[in-house]
Amino acid sequence: MRLIFIRHGDPDYARDSVTEKGEREIALLAEKLAEEQITDIYISPLGRAQKTAQATLSRIGRTGETCAWLKEFTVPVLMPDTGKEHLVWDFPPRFIEKYPALYSANDWLNLPFIRASRVPEAYAEAAQGLDRVLEAHGYRRKGMVYEVTGSNRDTLVFFCHLGITGILLSHLFNMSPVPLLQHFFAAPSSVTVLFSEEREKGIAQFRCSVFGDTTHLYLGKEPPSVMGKFCEIFDSDERHE
Repeated sequence: MRLIFIRHGDPDYARDSVTEKGEREIALLAEKLAEEQITDIYISPLGRAQKTAQATLSRIGRTGETCAWLKEFTVPVLMPDTGKEHLVWDFPPRFIEKYPALYSANDWLNLPFIRASRVPEAYAEAAQGLDRVLEAHGYRRKGMVYEVTGSNRDTLVFFCHLGITGILLSHLFNMSPVPLLQHFFAAPSSVTVLFSEEREKGIAQFRCSVFGDTTHLYLGKEPPSVMGKFCEIFDSDERHE
């Protein structure tokens, strides 16, 4: 089985849609995905993901299923040092040093400021949503692995967002989402691909073969967007916060 996670095209957050650049990106993405043998398509309910998906659905003459658990993971925590709301990614480096348990698969959800928020509940909702889809396709979660009830080479496509992709990958990889969300960047309309490995009969895990691929943009001479990236050097007018 293959899982393909797609970040929406260059976002117009004010309209919850995509920009003119995003329109060009998702048209190129649709051409790329038209070459895939897609089994099923799942879509975030948010407008920018719906717009991105529609370009592909129209190109291949298919429909998709909208899933509430695929919406962006915007559940805030209250920062213990400031009391301000913050998402569970893009923490300042010094904050990470103060709370290294954020990198622990076993401990991150038990940090007091995480536990006091809706993050544990929302994380479970997203993980369970993905597991329901995988179980319907022959892979049932059992502990840290997936019990194979029906081996297959299905290709499932998820049109969603950068944050929720990190959340879902962390569930599949049995790790905290913070390192993924803190250190990996996937540009708008980029493609992340996982495949199942059944090295022991009846037991599967998932491995990432591609993260944040933008080949379709380069082939179409459309530069990738840097939406979401921070400054490369401190003394610049690039995004710092």
